[in-house]
Amino acid sequence: MPGDHRLDPYDERVTAFCRERHLATLTTLRADGTPHVVPVGVTFDADANLARVITSRTSRKARHVAEAGPEGGAVAVCHVDGRRWLTIEGRAVVRSDRPAVAEAERRYAERYRTPRPNPDRVVIEITVTRLLGSL
Repeated sequence: MPGDHRLDPYDERVTAFCRERHLATLTTLRADGTPHVVPVGVTFDADANLARVITSRTSRKARHVAEAGPEGGAVAVCHVDGRRWLTIEGRAVVRSDRPAVAEAERRYAERYRTPRPNPDRVVIEITVTRLLGSL
């Protein structure tokens, strides 16, 4: 359907794009409902239906997600590379348990580089509800 940019998470174009090194923006919502947009590195795991962003527990993005409550907050992660783009929409929660953080760090290192040590690191886990793009 023309104008329908929904993508299948298992589409090879999605897999290839998410292996390339692209920075993205993460949009979270402040308490007043206004958007907060920051640059991030993000990884996508189609099998787990998760996108992951590593950050410090004191970052505004982590605080916004945590303040959304146990069911998580609505977020969007957007990549742009020329005419190609991919948006990951979903519900985000903050996880601080060591196995979740270690998995996020491992995936980040595969896509970007080994992250610097950070004892305050958490992972924003996004359960994906929709993928949109033009790849």
